[in-house]
Parts: sequence; C-alpha cells; structure tokens
Amino acid sequence: MIKPELKKLNLLNPIHFLSLGFGSGLAPFAPGTFGTLAAIPVVILASLLGDIGYSILTVFFAVIGCYFCGYTAKALNTHDHPAIVWDEVVGLMITFWYIPLTWQNIIIGFVLFRFFDILKPWPIKWVDQKVHGGFGIMLDDILAGFMSLLCLYGVNLLMTS
Repeated sequence: MIKPELKKLNLLNPIHFLSLGFGSGLAPFAPGTFGTLAAIPVVILASLLGDIGYSILTVFFAVIGCYFCGYTAKALNTHDHPAIVWDEVVGLMITFWYIPLTWQNIIIGFVLFRFFDILKPWPIKWVDQKVHGGFGIMLDDILAGFMSLLCLYGVNLLMTS
C-alpha cells in the first residue's frame, strides 16, 4: 500500500524517479536500505569509468542530488521523506571512492554505510537536524559515506598487512 503523500509523486517525472532511487524508496519498509541496495549496480557501473570518471560522476550526482531531493521533498511537503533515497545512492558511491570493488568490500561497505546512516553519530545527527532543504537531505548521507569510506579504507589496510 502506497502512503497517501506519495501519491503526489509521478514516477514518470525523472526527478521524482531518481530521488526515489529508481523506485526503491517506495519499499514498504526500510526504504533507505532498499535505496542503498539499488545503489550497488550504480557503483559497479560507475567504477567502469575509472577513478577520475567515478570521482566526477560522484560529485555530479551529489550536486544534482541537492536539487533532486529538495524538489521531491517540496512536492511531498516534508523535509526528508524516507522514500527519498538518492542521498543513499551518493553516500554509497562515496563509500567506495578509490576502494577496490571486491564482493567482500561491497558487503562491508554496504554494512558500514547503513550503520552510519541509521545510527547517525556526530556530526551526522547534528547535520540531519540542523541543515535543511535538498542540501541538508544530501549532506548527512555524504558524511555517512565519508565515515564509511574511512572505515573501509582501514579494513583494507588491515587485510593487506
């Protein structure tokens, strides 16, 4: 059953479609987790661009994500509706910035990102509460992505030592 406020959205609108993580944000439970799962093929495909291409695409997705998420939040008349999961896509992309894409790293990175995104340790929680609009929607997941990246980098250092 679709929540009443989501009936305001049109999945044929490319901004709504992308903001909802290709529709994954419409999952009836744990939309952030489903949005992160939907981000895995994006990460794998983006990795085919090489490190520089991946970096450019990640930054581009983060910048347009501020607009996309703000636009969709305005349509839903709410700050950060759980169905908006483009921020999870970008957060997961950041998690794998310059990290080898092995199946082990994908699993560990996924778990780390969900951990930071759900628990929101400082400063993520502060940003989530104080920074509004599309930029605020994106920024807490960007920070969760960087925290996950640092942890995943550390795990990789330990595994290669």
